[in-house]
Amino acid sequence: MKAGVLKETWPGERRVAVVPAALAALERAGVEVAIESGAGVAAGFTDAEFSVKGASVVGREDILSSCPLLLSVRSLAGGHDAEAIGRLGPDSVVVGFLDPLGSPNGVKALAERGATAFSVEMLPRITRAQSMDALSSTATVVGYKAVLLAAAALPRMMPMLMTAAGTVAPARAFVIGAGVAGLQAIATAKRLGAIVEAYDVRPAVKEQIESLGGKFVELPLETGDAEDKGGYAKAQDESFYRRQRELLQKVVAESDIVISAAAVPGKQAPVLVTEEMVGGMKPGSVIVDLAAEQGGNCAASSPGETVTRHGVTVMAPLNLAATIPYHASQLYARNLANFVVNLVEDGEPRLDKDDEIVRDSMITRGGEVVHPRVREALGLAAASPSA
Repeated sequence: MKAGVLKETWPGERRVAVVPAALAALERAGVEVAIESGAGVAAGFTDAEFSVKGASVVGREDILSSCPLLLSVRSLAGGHDAEAIGRLGPDSVVVGFLDPLGSPNGVKALAERGATAFSVEMLPRITRAQSMDALSSTATVVGYKAVLLAAAALPRMMPMLMTAAGTVAPARAFVIGAGVAGLQAIATAKRLGAIVEAYDVRPAVKEQIESLGGKFVELPLETGDAEDKGGYAKAQDESFYRRQRELLQKVVAESDIVISAAAVPGKQAPVLVTEEMVGGMKPGSVIVDLAAEQGGNCAASSPGETVTRHGVTVMAPLNLAATIPYHASQLYARNLANFVVNLVEDGEPRLDKDDEIVRDSMITRGGEVVHPRVREALGLAAASPSA
């Protein structure tokens, strides 16, 4: 099977879906890779490096005309790359971040072309799929970079220092949401010397927070049903979030840095930091809202921008992983290669409905949207068991 890797066209995207080190695994699976010239340059990978490892470096037209398998980062999400999508057909297979729950209408364009599309966001959280978990890889990069952004914007140092001029007190960092991004933010802030506290609606993460040197903030809230079977936080009702905000207000006010990473897949992010809470923080404090693409956890956030409210810097970065494209691409490419190796047998796609990884990540097939949750998001009736 011939796989094509196009240069990403998503605004600000600097990652590439395949890196030279991933080519050997794909070749062993019977997948020959063609990459658009210059596709890896923004991430730090030259055409020469791809050629040495066995990839064909060609033009965009060659890929669109000769590669039935397209591997992407974000270009095919939301119907963004209309030209590439328009060249797909019933024999085409697409793999990448497709944002099927956030932008379900974009998936319809893939279905209309008859393509078989797999979205890496929808991979099941099972042991066998851990090596393919692109969401966790991306979140690791995002959590790390969020702390660096906060440290750069904070008008004080992070660690405690004892100097001849006196003692410098450590900064206080508060992380809301202890998923992969939040845990990486805790670890990074701790390494930089901050006093770190963290909160998550899922009480099960307390041990993980403490293992990284953070203090778990316990709130007197009923959280028995806060986690779904996949380990993700479940959406709660507004009365729960209102009570949560009241209890979090004191911790936020005492913090120099607040990093919010509380998101529910396919849902609007809950507002956990109100304008009033921002106003209660010390001037010069910093908020980094990692849920900006889902609407934001902070009421003062402006997605994609850095603003100042009540003397507090509020950062709401989008696609933060693309700002560390080398390692973000490296991790993502490994995930994607592992997924393709599982998908392909003897150089051909193996669409095994009994394989949980294949079944749960397949979004479109045979001209239809086939994923139950995406069909629900589009207001479509449930597919028949045979489909």
